[in-house]
Amino acid sequence: MALSKKTKKVNALVDRTKLYSIEDAVAILLEAAKERKFTETIEIAMNLGVDPRQNDQVVRGVTELPHGSGAVVRVAVFAKGPKAEEAKKAGADIVGAEELAEEVAKGVINFDRCIATPDMMPLMAKLGKVLGPRGLMPNPKLGTVTMDVAKAVESSKGGAVEFRAEKSGIVHARVGKANFEAAKLAENIRAFVGAINRAKPAGAKGAYIKKVALSSTMGPGVKIDLASLSDAA
Repeated sequence: MALSKKTKKVNALVDRTKLYSIEDAVAILLEAAKERKFTETIEIAMNLGVDPRQNDQVVRGVTELPHGSGAVVRVAVFAKGPKAEEAKKAGADIVGAEELAEEVAKGVINFDRCIATPDMMPLMAKLGKVLGPRGLMPNPKLGTVTMDVAKAVESSKGGAVEFRAEKSGIVHARVGKANFEAAKLAENIRAFVGAINRAKPAGAKGAYIKKVALSSTMGPGVKIDLASLSDAA
């Protein structure tokens, strides 16, 4: 298939043999995004020197980006009584218990993040086969099993990003949108890399961060010079 003029123009912005600083990579992606009629998402891919199949090499967590991810996150909260009211006031899109569980069990999932109070976990356990494969199962380590549902909802709505290394050791995440200021995108990227550094598992051996690349929805992939990540802690 022949490449369109726009695609050729965008691809010409990147030297695929070169490693770029975060700032230069962001500048390229924002320039490339001008060719699109919609606001592209900016994503990061990090190739880590871990084997997630080993229990002591799992990389998983959640971090808040200083300028948010730009995503509209639909949040569901499993709670009852005062905690359910607290979740609603905090801006949760869906709040419920048994009736909500019945809907989810049928495959009706109209949310991107799932939060639950601890007393709801026996109910949630029945939904593991539905929520687990979608990465939506509440987890205490991710702050999604909590009594402070208001904080969890606000964090999810405000740009908290979950991350988890895949079997190949690669972590993907959204770090912003193409309508963000370049400096704010760079800050988000460094914040995310810092979170990955802090999540380094005890079993990781050798080089931990091996490769990093930035890309946009329809833009080119831009390889990052690891030296430019040295201040991301």
